[in-house]
Amino acid sequence: MLVFGIDTCCAAATAALVSDEIMVAQTVLNQNKTHSERLMPQIEKMFEALDIDPSAVDAFAAAVGPGSFTGVRIGVATAKALAQAVRKPCIAVSTLEALAFPSKFFDGILCPILDARRNQVYNALFQGGKTDMTRLCLDRALALSDLLDELKNTNKDVLFMGDGTLVFKDEIRAELQGRAFFAPRINNFNLGGAVAEIGLLKLEKSETTSYGDLVPQYVRLSQAERDKLNKENKK
Repeated sequence: MLVFGIDTCCAAATAALVSDEIMVAQTVLNQNKTHSERLMPQIEKMFEALDIDPSAVDAFAAAVGPGSFTGVRIGVATAKALAQAVRKPCIAVSTLEALAFPSKFFDGILCPILDARRNQVYNALFQGGKTDMTRLCLDRALALSDLLDELKNTNKDVLFMGDGTLVFKDEIRAELQGRAFFAPRINNFNLGGAVAEIGLLKLEKSETTSYGDLVPQYVRLSQAERDKLNKENKK
């Protein structure tokens, strides 16, 4: 089987092809460029260099959030368009699960964090181990202080990854001290290969959806939606 994976939810725009046996190809652009302008040409070059037609892909996996609202939409729309064009299924993958996935053998808590602004983070927790990782909570948005209080009560080592580590590393170290660890650069940002590999596992379990049903999972309302709701509540 061959699975395409795409993630544009964070700073890096990345796509990959993964087969049952190997990582076939991966492209990563992490220069704060506009994802919508730079990624699709890279995807086209990747297929061309491999001499593979998109119709050979068995499923198209996309990171559906949380993350940048615009970034999430770009990745989902790209996967939907490719899947529709070749009439193949889609697979929804959590951005946070994909961030944690490359470090899943860490013997402790995996803690992907994305900067959600206003001292909040997008987060999910996973238990790593020798065989696989287990999800401990749903994707969520919460205050960094609440997350750190929760982690302090576990008395376990915690491995952090994601762009939130670049913003909050000092606060994390101050609270968790020797129990806080940080993923190396290669595992500290979103990768299309992780999305594709998770997609492959989901495909084997028939956990697919049609391109029409692949939708973003923002976790929280956008600022515009929150402002509108506040105005309505004040009436």
